[in-house]
Amino acid sequence: MHLTFIKPNIGRMEHSLYVDEGRMEPLQLGVLAALTPPDVDIALWDDRLESIPYERPTDLVAITVETYTARRAYEIAGEYRRRGVPVVMGGMQPTLIPEEVKPHADSIFVGDAETKWAQVIDDARRGALQPVYHAPVGVAHPGIHTRRDIFKGKGYLPISLMQFSRGCRFACTFCAVSSYFDKGHYTRLAEEVVAEIEARERKQIIFFVDDNILSNFAAAKKLFRALIPLKIHWVSQGSIDMTQDRELMGLMVESGCVGMVVGFESISKDSLRWMRKSPNFVGGFDGYQKQIEVIREYGIQLWAAFTLGHDHDTVDSIRETLDWAMENKFPLAAFNILVPYPNTPLYTKLESEGRLLYDGSWWLHPEYRFNYAAFRPKNMTPDELTEACWNARSTYNSLGFLIRRAFDFKTNLRTLYKLGVYLRYSPIFRKEVFKKQGMRFGLG
Repeated sequence: MHLTFIKPNIGRMEHSLYVDEGRMEPLQLGVLAALTPPDVDIALWDDRLESIPYERPTDLVAITVETYTARRAYEIAGEYRRRGVPVVMGGMQPTLIPEEVKPHADSIFVGDAETKWAQVIDDARRGALQPVYHAPVGVAHPGIHTRRDIFKGKGYLPISLMQFSRGCRFACTFCAVSSYFDKGHYTRLAEEVVAEIEARERKQIIFFVDDNILSNFAAAKKLFRALIPLKIHWVSQGSIDMTQDRELMGLMVESGCVGMVVGFESISKDSLRWMRKSPNFVGGFDGYQKQIEVIREYGIQLWAAFTLGHDHDTVDSIRETLDWAMENKFPLAAFNILVPYPNTPLYTKLESEGRLLYDGSWWLHPEYRFNYAAFRPKNMTPDELTEACWNARSTYNSLGFLIRRAFDFKTNLRTLYKLGVYLRYSPIFRKEVFKKQGMRFGLG
């Protein structure tokens, strides 16, 4: 049996295929490859960097689908199905809105695929794929290591993707992760993670792709203690309430933490309440002054993530957010337009108020462009929100400010290794910001 995995691209710029220079390994496909019986021949095609050879014979195509890649994924699936090749789709989009995905696939997977992937392969061998497979969400990588040989020769960034946990215990109204996992948080055994790290061929920085690796402090501490003897460097994503536990912070650094993506989302207390961003209020809210002091004390490089366009936001408040971020010289900062992901409380609210644009399904609409507003904000026009966020991104990622914020002795200049991380990845992120703005979804 021949099995083909596909990682779809977002889409294209006006006249050429978009090639993602910040591309990382599609970890989820490496996990499914590890769960596939050894007698199955596997091919991986990454639409972000190579053309898909539709003419190559295959018995089954498996496509991972996210909201941003849905339009392109459906195009790819259509090409294979016209050739008589069955297609199975899984990931966030089929779980959040299965009825949209069904017409584009022979089979869809709702939930985490690991527990029933063997059944999918067995059914495909017999030509008896089920229209829908349902499985619960839960612990990542049950009892297996990611199969990484399928990533070789693809030109991915020198970063090893790992996963310790899935989900997050918080309930932010705009977050698709909270909807997907229903506020659940699931962790692997620390010893399993250690074994997978030790089995790597390439000893490079690790990115734990966890939605919030710090959602469970006790579990995180157990992991960090297990990582200390490995002498590794790693980055991940976590919530700002980590600063309330000094033991946790110390273990993070001792275990090799270089940096953390943190969802500040807003500097407005009203906006944070509106989006139910509860971890940002733990220990009281003073504009993050105390939290940032703690993080800088431990030398952790921050990628500060903001979502802009909430009902208390204005063009002026977005500019104030940019000024605040520049004052704090975060190594990286993302100024994201608030996105109404399907089946989230935010989407339901905006839909009920008649504020969604592009007929609601902005991710499929031929006129929608990447990083454009997909709804009507309360205190500005959609175009004003799009422009304000673009101004924030382009200003923060100007070459001059990229150089200026490098000179921070508590973070970027704390060690030569951290300076190297900053100098290597900041220019890549900067380039992607400018390349992707206004990109259309799909190729058709």
